[in-house]
Amino acid sequence: MYPDSGQRAALARAFGCARVVFNDAVRTREDARRAGEAFPAPGELSKRLITEAKRTKARSWLGEVSSVVLQQALRDVEAACRNFFASLKGQRQGAKMGAPRFKSRKDTRQSIRFTANARWSITDNGRLNLPKIGAVKVKWSRTLPTRTSSVTVIKDAAGRYFASFVIDTDPHADATRMPDTHQMLGIDLGLTHFAVLSDGTKIDSPRFLRRAEKKLKKAQREMSRKQKGSKNREKARLKVARAHAQVTDARREFHHQLSTKLIRDNQAIGVEDLAVKGLARTRVAKSVHDAGWAQFVHTLEYKAVRYGRTVVKIGRFEPTSQVCSECGAKDGPKPLHIRTWTCTACGAVHDRDHNAAINVKTAAGLAVAACGAQIRPGRVLAQRDETGSHGFSTEPRAA
Repeated sequence: MYPDSGQRAALARAFGCARVVFNDAVRTREDARRAGEAFPAPGELSKRLITEAKRTKARSWLGEVSSVVLQQALRDVEAACRNFFASLKGQRQGAKMGAPRFKSRKDTRQSIRFTANARWSITDNGRLNLPKIGAVKVKWSRTLPTRTSSVTVIKDAAGRYFASFVIDTDPHADATRMPDTHQMLGIDLGLTHFAVLSDGTKIDSPRFLRRAEKKLKKAQREMSRKQKGSKNREKARLKVARAHAQVTDARREFHHQLSTKLIRDNQAIGVEDLAVKGLARTRVAKSVHDAGWAQFVHTLEYKAVRYGRTVVKIGRFEPTSQVCSECGAKDGPKPLHIRTWTCTACGAVHDRDHNAAINVKTAAGLAVAACGAQIRPGRVLAQRDETGSHGFSTEPRAA
């Protein structure tokens, strides 16, 4: 999105008002908890923090933005509280969720959401018309295939504006796009090569952060010399943020293109469950973060769910580098500098990474045979980012 100066000011007001309502709701719930009282109902919060607050002198400026934006801020607090309590009770999978925290006006990422009842629209000349903001110029990454239910306006750390739409996808169209196949693949992720496939293909690691280090160092050095709180320092901060955004976008694009190709060509994919958090505390931490293994595996997983594929995670303690893929003999651990080795049982010569990828494929095949291959599912929630989108998504995603 490319808002003009007036629209940027209107968006800043909307971001600020949504943040204030969010913080007021968090504070109200916290006060009720400390007093030992029941949490206010959503309707009571809406009446107290929006309707009645607009009539006061201290919060009269809430009327300058769309009320839908303020209501969605309350919905976000409710969702955060539900996730927190579900995590406490063990009903929510994944990492433990903390209680909702206050949002800061100094956060470099801001967002607001408009639902259908906000009466936003797309003009004939392709602009996005938002209530109390105006018709904003948009560079579309693609045409919207169906009617959308909501739009989220995002401002990132680099000062860029994006529009993210929520739509319903057609499972039959997904099935046509990705027809079933009988191929199976094993993947060994690494640092020398980003991935080595069980068919012998080696995919080089792009090392986006390493290649941009010289530019990043120069930009960060310039920012450190600026006086804190000055306009020149803010300009320098934006320059650093844009450099990091370019690295992030390039890495995400690489992950999406590779994952889409692998999902399209294979019905089942095996990959190791790497301990990324542990590796990120070693001397190769920067290279591990630069590779982005966790993001790549997550991208494979949600695309597999959408297109009826199967992704099997092999345990991180599986000795894939120690077992001969020819005869199955375990030849013991080997230092990382040994890239090729000869099996003492059958004499086969193995490339370390290729042999590991074949063993990953074998283990994944056994797991698929034990539980049965996944059947193509129905409608699913898609992820926030997709190849070529850079913050703009036309797939349905979780609120």
